[in-house]
Amino acid sequence: MKKTILLLGSGELGKEFVIAAQRLGQTVIAVDSYDNAPAMQVADAREVINMLDGNALDSLVEKYNPDYIVPEIEAIRTERFYEYEKQGYTVIPSAKAANYTMNRKSIRDLATKDLGLKTATYRYATSAQELQLAVKEIGIPCVVKPLMSSSGKGQSTIKTPDDIEKAWYYSQEGSRGDVAEVIVEGFVNFNYEITLLTVTQRDGKTLFCPPIGHRQERGDYQESWQPAAMLPEHLKTAQEMADKVTAALGGAGIWGVEFFIADDGVYFSELSPRPHDTGMVTLANTQNFNEFELHLRAVLGLPIAEITQERIGASAVILAREHSENPSFSGIENIASEEKSDFRLFGKPTSRPYRRMGVVVTYDYLDGDVPKVIERAKEIAGRVSVD
Repeated sequence: MKKTILLLGSGELGKEFVIAAQRLGQTVIAVDSYDNAPAMQVADAREVINMLDGNALDSLVEKYNPDYIVPEIEAIRTERFYEYEKQGYTVIPSAKAANYTMNRKSIRDLATKDLGLKTATYRYATSAQELQLAVKEIGIPCVVKPLMSSSGKGQSTIKTPDDIEKAWYYSQEGSRGDVAEVIVEGFVNFNYEITLLTVTQRDGKTLFCPPIGHRQERGDYQESWQPAAMLPEHLKTAQEMADKVTAALGGAGIWGVEFFIADDGVYFSELSPRPHDTGMVTLANTQNFNEFELHLRAVLGLPIAEITQERIGASAVILAREHSENPSFSGIENIASEEKSDFRLFGKPTSRPYRRMGVVVTYDYLDGDVPKVIERAKEIAGRVSVD
């Protein structure tokens, strides 16, 4: 039962995954581009490499001979994963999934052209000049995203023609990896957006967590809550879409599938083949297993009979306000005394403006008031400052 897991990316989501793995007696090697990343602090071993260096990645796989290779970030030389699978390694969820979802172009084309899922209209651009043409075709307002990025980095909304050139340069600053291309999306006039955590199993049925609502700023989530109130027919449509796209990509694990819900129905937005940042709300024990425990059990091939909602909950991020090489927190005692709440400090060694440094989770009984739980999470998180 004891397996070796090579975790590629060691942020706060990776840290919670490692904690879940340690509780079940697994061995984890945490890898990132900088030392003392959050997951490294709880892993059995650590490695610091540039994961866009295929040779360095090959050396690590050969060194540790892992049972499972688990990507946690986008900036990885994912095309190497196909060769690893040929050599007998298990990539989570699969080499195809990692390659397609690390690049917005691949996953969007799969969703629309191959699977017929409803999405926003879109075009691609590889230069500022091409972006001008794409915006002309899509129309204003529209959204520009690097093909490779996470947590909203490099994303912006074009509201006037004057924004186009700025959007291009901002996209290049936020792009991860060596891909300069961007996707330009028509603006969807949605009422709200959700993350549908979807669990695929090796020998069991696909399961869905209760939908998670979230609010974003600067392309990054600020609060999330579970469950998100939505019409049963919209939830059913989202589940069917999530089932289609995860089945097409293959493999076992948890997926964060994002949707826009508008007056004219459900739009597929994006997909992450791993625990999702908005899913940190599950750390409030809103489910029988949190998203990190679900991911680990799917990775190990342990059967998951069901996912049940145990209580309502919300999460709110704790953000840094400035650059620091030795960040410290003040106000923790103000949140530790609160009822029906908890918090996590991620242990990131440095801070910068708007960097996520921790999260507050709040909860209540199933018959509680979700908006009140959200407001309480926001209020408590606002008591903490990062210096």
